[in-house]
Amino acid sequence: MSRPLIRRRRATDLDGCVAALALVHQADRYPLNWPADPHRWLREPRPARAWVAIDDDGTVVGHVAVQRMPDRADVPLARPTAEVARLFVLPAARGRALGSALLARTRQWAGERGTDLVLEVADGDAAAAALYERTGWRRTGTSTASWTAPDGSAVSMHHYTLSRDATPER
Repeated sequence: MSRPLIRRRRATDLDGCVAALALVHQADRYPLNWPADPHRWLREPRPARAWVAIDDDGTVVGHVAVQRMPDRADVPLARPTAEVARLFVLPAARGRALGSALLARTRQWAGERGTDLVLEVADGDAAAAALYERTGWRRTGTSTASWTAPDGSAVSMHHYTLSRDATPER
C-alpha cells in the first residue's frame, strides 16, 4: 500500500470527506457535536485552503483546513494568522503518519505566506494533543468553548500555537 496523495480539496471530495468524518465521529466522537449539515461544516467558516489525503482507490482517508483569523481590536495579531481546523484521519488509515503529513502541508502553506498557525483541541482528546505536541505545537492556554457537549456540559478547549523554530518529527 503506497502513501496516500495529499492534494487540495475539491468540491467533488466533499461526499468522501463526510463519509470519512462519519467514521471518525463514530470512533472518536470528533467532532464532539455532529453537525446538522456536515458538508457545510467542512466548508465553513470559509477555509483559506483545505487538503485531503486520498488512498490508491480514490478514498478520502484524511482532511485538514486552514482558516484565516480576522484582526480583532481586542486581540491584535502581530502577523497574519490562520487556524488549523477540521483535521481528521480515517480510523482504518491511522498509523501511517497521515496526521503529521497533513499538518506538514499546513505548515508549508503558512511558511510560504509568512502566516502564523494556531489551533484548538477539546480537553480529553489526548491523541490529538499528543500529535500536535509531537509535531512542534505548544499549548498556550485553555478556555471554555462558546458551545456545549451533547449532554449540555461545558467544553474546555486547549489552545496551541506552532513555534516558529519547531522541527516536525519524522
